[in-house]
This record gives sequence, structure tokens and C-alpha cells, in this order.
Amino acid sequence: MFNSLSDRLTTTFKNLRGKGRLTEADVDATVREIRRALLDADVAVPVVRAFTASVKERALGLEVSQALNPGQQVVKIVNEELVGILGGETRRLRLAKNPPTVIMLAGLQGAGKTTLAGKLSKHLKSQGHSPLLVAADLQRPNAVKQLQVNGERAGVPVYAPHPGVSSEFESATGDPVAVARQGIEEARTKLHDVVIVDTAGRLGVDAELMQQAADIRAAINPDEVLFVIDAMIGQDAVNTAQAFNEGVNFTGVVLTKLDGDARGGAALSVASVTGKPIMFASTGEALTDFEVFHPDRMASRILDLGDVLTLIEQAEQNWDKDEASRMAKKFADQEDFTLDDFLQQMQQLRKMGSMKKMLMMMPGAAGMREQLENFDEREIDRVEAIVRSMTPHERVAPKIINGSRRARIARGSGVHVSEVNGLLERFVQAQKMMKKMASGGGIPGMPGMAGPGGFGGSRKKQQAAKGKKKAKSGNPAKAAQERAEAEARRAGARKALPTGSAFGGQDADFDPASLNLPKGFEKFLGK
Repeated sequence: MFNSLSDRLTTTFKNLRGKGRLTEADVDATVREIRRALLDADVAVPVVRAFTASVKERALGLEVSQALNPGQQVVKIVNEELVGILGGETRRLRLAKNPPTVIMLAGLQGAGKTTLAGKLSKHLKSQGHSPLLVAADLQRPNAVKQLQVNGERAGVPVYAPHPGVSSEFESATGDPVAVARQGIEEARTKLHDVVIVDTAGRLGVDAELMQQAADIRAAINPDEVLFVIDAMIGQDAVNTAQAFNEGVNFTGVVLTKLDGDARGGAALSVASVTGKPIMFASTGEALTDFEVFHPDRMASRILDLGDVLTLIEQAEQNWDKDEASRMAKKFADQEDFTLDDFLQQMQQLRKMGSMKKMLMMMPGAAGMREQLENFDEREIDRVEAIVRSMTPHERVAPKIINGSRRARIARGSGVHVSEVNGLLERFVQAQKMMKKMASGGGIPGMPGMAGPGGFGGSRKKQQAAKGKKKAKSGNPAKAAQERAEAEARRAGARKALPTGSAFGGQDADFDPASLNLPKGFEKFLGK
């Protein structure tokens, strides 16, 4: 959603690189570009004015003038100010001292309240709570049925005493206030510790909507009132948020449809304009596409600094600890990395969600956004099909996979032979990398690690260590002399070797320790 804003800000900061000192003109030009980027992203004008004024004041102060790297210091200032307009710090749900904790959802129709109710219930259930969904939206067609379906998918019960309406031509007959009140009593009876009340919305803000929402709030006295807002609605987000804040006095904001391609900057203005924190974000259609909103992490994503902490949290939640322990032991014992291991690792990654979303959380992902956008998530399915088309022996010993076997695997997985060849080539490279890491050689090409391309030694030293072959002379006489000298060296080396049969019978002076054999191997030498 914030790709355009991220690209504009990243380009602006590139102009500051390499400057030992920033002049007032440099700061003005940078602030001007930031202002344009924020306005183009639909951020509210009052928020833009306050944001750029604060950035300019800090950038012209001692904070930047005394910094060793002024350009990076400006990025740090912009990051901190972005965190400020996004709410400053992470806000968690306030749970009631005496259960159940009552959470009321409010917002316009189409913002995604009913879907969000299912996502929030699944999130709370994963944390050990026992939530109950209450269907108090009795006027949108099939809203009750949709909540029941989401509750079933999340594994959470739904209290729905009234079926609601099934078409737009029917008039709502039930009392949503009574349904909400009865839902709280049902939760107390069935010992649910969290109640999520889904309320009705309208296509626009009106007096009837606000009155109904206010009546439900007064009847159930919720611990949290979450305002659900579509991040794609543009500048009207601020006006809608202000109207709901005056009508129901919500306690937190939930952003939905953050996976859309709209500019979405107006949603970033809601926390600053209303003074209420953004608590959750919905990033897709699946029930698992839901996360706690962290202002500092969102600011890092916008500035293309990555969000590694969220990646780590997703891995901790979805990664099989037994499988991780098994791989760690195999890694420590320097055992071969097999295609079975490769398949297991891919299945673990799939549990974490979309590969594209995970890669976009890496620092510097904006530089490869085009490649990531073209990435086909079904590629993982094809790779899995190829590996599963192999026999157990082929997965353990891929070197035996000859031409006929590759053709059979390709037919079995429904792909071309070239795709099988490509997978095997990538696997060989991964296997080599795993061996090098297990032996303490580090990751090839990674800064700070040993190996070619890293900082473990200069390129010249690495080439010298490998022993570059001496170029042959173009002079025939000199070349013949070099060949003769090389032959003499080889003959001298052969004389230095111990005499005796290759199958036993060494010299009396021969010492097996000179061969540097594995411990316990000397018993096979017949000495």
C-alpha cells in the first residue's frame, strides 16, 4: 500500500548520501520533497504541516550539524517523526479484571468488520483465550451468515439468535441492542473470557448509524471500542474517524486492506488527528493475515529499513520446534543436507504465509520490488511436486538422478525436464553452502563472513591462497625448459613417497601418523 510513499522518500534520502555537511538549502529541498511525497500519498494536510515543520526544525539544529553522517541522521529524524504520527508506541488490548472482556467493532459498511471479527477471534484464541462472536449486524444482507462462516473457520462459537436479513429488499426486524446484551450474558454462562460484538454499518455517516452504535455501547459497556477503517478510502478517512470518535468515542483503530494498491496515506493520519492509537492491521483475505500494529515497525517498512522483528515473531509462531532442533543437530554433526530436508524447510516456510510478503519485510526490499511482484507463489508448489515425484533413495542421493530418472520425475510432477535440472542445480549450491557453514567457513559472499566475496580476506589473498597457475611462456625454448623443470619436480615428489604396495606392506620407516588419517584408522594399515 505504501510503495509509492516509500519509493519517493527513499529517492529523496539518496540525494543526501556522501554529504559531510548539510546546508539550509539542502534541508529545505529535502523537506520540500518529503512534503510532496506525503501529500501525494493522501496524508492529511494538517498532519503534513506539523510533520515537515518538526523535521525541518530538528534537521537545522545541532542534532544534524554535529552528526558524523548528516544524511543518516536526517533519515533517523524522519523515522522518529513517522513513528510519532503513527501513534508512538504499540498499544495492546486492555483486558477486563473480571471476565468477559467486551470488544465492540464499529465502522462503515464495507470496511471489513465482519471479516476482522473472525481474524481477531482467531488471534485471541491462539493466545489462549476463549472468545465468543456476537452477531449484532442485523441489517446488512447475510451479515449473520458471514460471521457464522468466519467463526467456523476460526474455530470460535458464534451467538446469533436472530438470522438478520437475506436480501436488500427485506427490512431489519431484530433488535441489535438486545442481541448484544444477550451475547454478554451468554458469554458469562458459557465461561468465555472475551466477547467480540459485530455491529452494523452504513455506506456513509448518518444520525441513525451513530445512534444505534451509541445505544449498543451504552447497553454493553465495552472495555474496547475498535473503529475499523478501510485504508483505501482516501481523505474521507479523517472525516469518518472524527465523526465516529464524537459518536461512540472509540478507544483504538484497526486498519484493513493494507494489501491494496491505493495510496493509503490518509489512514496514517487517523492516529494523529483523533489521538487514538492504531492497534491492529489486516493485510489480506485469509484469517491469518492479521497482525498487531507496531508504529516503529511500520515506519521502518515505509522507509525501506525492513521489519525483521515481525519476521522473527512469525517464525517463532509457525516454525516446528522439533524440526528446528533436528536440523540444528544435523547441522552440528555436519551431516549431508538432503532433498527430504529441503522439502521440510519449504513446508515450514509455507506455514509462515506468503513468501512475497515475507521478502518485502527484508531491508532494501524496495530495490527488488519488481522481481518480488512478479514472483509466482505457485513456484513452491511446483518444487514440492518435483521432490515428491522422486524415490526416497533419490532424495537422499540426488547424484544418481540421470537423464531417464529426470524425465520420469518431470512426467510425474507435470513440469519440464529443464525445471527438474534447475531445481537440482540450486539444491547442489544450497548443499555446498550448508557444508561450508557447518565447517565454520561462513556464508560465501556475505559481508563479515569468511569465504569469497566476504571480508574474511581480500580478493588477491584468496586467489593467492588457491594457488593461481603460472601462465605458459610464448617462447618455445622457454616453454620446453618449464616442462622439464615441472617433470623434475614431479619425479622428486614421487621419490619422497613411501615405498611398498598400495595394498599393504609399507616400509619399516613409514609412519602412519604422517598421513593425517581419522582416529582409529591405523588398525587397518597392518602395522
